[in-house]
This record gives sequence, C-alpha cells and structure tokens, in this order.
Amino acid sequence: MGASHTTLRLDIPRRWHVRTAVLVALVLSLAVPLRSVTQSAPTTERPDILVTTGVLGAVVRDLVGDAATVSVLMGDGVDPHEWSPSAQDIETLHHADLVIANGAHLEAAIDEVLDEVAPSGVTVFRAMDHVAVRGTDDGLEGAEDPTASHDREDGPVDPHFWTDPLSMRDVVSALVPVLTGLGVDTAQQGRDLMGRLTDLDAEVRAILAVVPAERRKLVTGHESMGYFAARYGFQLVGAIIPGLSSQGEVSASQLAAIAALIREQAVPAIFTEVGTSQAVVDAIAGETGVQVVPLPSHALPADGSYLTFIRDIATAIAGALA
Repeated sequence: MGASHTTLRLDIPRRWHVRTAVLVALVLSLAVPLRSVTQSAPTTERPDILVTTGVLGAVVRDLVGDAATVSVLMGDGVDPHEWSPSAQDIETLHHADLVIANGAHLEAAIDEVLDEVAPSGVTVFRAMDHVAVRGTDDGLEGAEDPTASHDREDGPVDPHFWTDPLSMRDVVSALVPVLTGLGVDTAQQGRDLMGRLTDLDAEVRAILAVVPAERRKLVTGHESMGYFAARYGFQLVGAIIPGLSSQGEVSASQLAAIAALIREQAVPAIFTEVGTSQAVVDAIAGETGVQVVPLPSHALPADGSYLTFIRDIATAIAGALA
C-alpha cells in the first residue's frame, strides 16, 4: 500500500511537466508572428525641419502644423548678421530632414555648412531662391526674375525679403511641393496661408494710408527695409549703418551726411533695430531733433505670429510718420 502511494506521488509532477512543456511550446509559436508584426509596423515619426531664423520659422510652423517637428536655429531677436553656430548647431544641421534658410548670405556663418549637408541627403531650401530679389538701389519694379542668380553685377542682393508679406507668400508657394516630397501634405494649409498673406498685404496698405506721400521717408538702423519700402511706396533716405549688414562700420563723415539728409528732406523719425548703436542714434537724434522709434524688424511679437509681426512694423511706421 505504501509503495502504491509512492508511485502516485511521482506520477503527478511528471504529468505537470508534460503539460507545462506543451504550453510553453504553444506560447513560443505564437510569439514569433507577433514579434514579426511589431517589427514591420509603419513608423509614425515626424520629419525634423530646421529653420535658421525665428521670423521664417513662425511661417513654417503655421504652414506645417503638427505634421512635422519644427526647430529654429537662431534665438528670437538675434541679429543674423552677427550670429555664429555652435558645434551642437552644426551637428543639428547634419541630422535634419529639411533645412530652411533665408539665403543670400544672411546666415553667412553657415553658408559652407549648408553646402556640405546637401550632398549627404539633407534637403536645403533657400527662401531667397524664390522671391524677386532686389539690390541695394532697386525698387520693386526693378526686381529680377526669381530664378536669377544672386551674384549681381550692380552689387549685393538684399536678403531682408521677410518685411514684404507678398514675397513671403511666394516662399510659401515654393515650399509646399518641397514639403510634399518629404511626406508632409500642406497643400490646403498652403492655400489658406497664402490667402491670409494676401489679406495681410491689403491690411498693411490700410494701416499706412494715413501717411502722406511727402512723409513716406525711411531712415533705418541698416538697410533692412528695402522690400517693405518698395512694396508700399516709401523712399529709403539712408541708414545709420550703411549697407545690408548691421556689422558694417560707419565713419564720422557718413554720420554727418545722414544728419544732413534728415534735415534736408525733413525726415520725421529714425527707425532703430537690432544691431543699431544706441549711442550713435541718440547723437544723430540730438543733432537733428527727430524722434527715435524702435522697429521690430528681426524679433517676433508675443504671440509668435508672422502676421502680427508685419502689422506691428506697419503700425510703428504709420504712427511715427503720419
């Protein structure tokens, strides 16, 4: 009886092992196809878009929404003429899916880097390749074909296209098919944004309507308002820092010439911006008696909107010159 009891105790664990082995084999057979399905699942990772400047970045964010990750290389309000990249910035440029730059040497510190990343598979879009460019002495009617080279015989190209909402509209139009090639469908958003930029142009004209023709004269920190002036019928009298970069040097004779022009043409105001020497502006204002008005030509407003940015510029100019 004792032997029979011992045999029964040994049979139970043996049967348990058999059942466990069957279950393990069944689980393993199911796990293989499940793991295979997981590995072949399509990725939902969004493309990485890197924009060089904050103002252009605001437009790109408005265009793509949540369909891509948009980062801006330069901090808001940074003078692009004096900015230089860090090692991390250069690394980021090499790993982006799309880099959107202003072009025309505005980001001179990374011109060579942009040339290097393009052959490695990074798409580089230069906004200035898609607008009617102007030189330092051009009006809008003298602008070149948008596909023309930026190496002009009559001088350097003005890169400050973003002060003109219709030039920005041209950039949006050119950017939509580039984004489509990246797998980001922005056709409808592009049509909507271009419509809003067209409406913005009409709104700016209404804001500036209070400025009489004889007072439509601009003296700025550097030559940054050419596209705005050409679009809306203003005369560029001069700049505190002559040239397209805020990093230029100004002599005593040049400052004297600007002061003489201000008095001669009865210019009502000097518009300063990032990179303008406050001491120099104060000296000219003290000599001529004109008011000094800060102009947000490189910095976004609190809401981060390009449309508000343009409205603020128009409103500041209208308020000073009306």
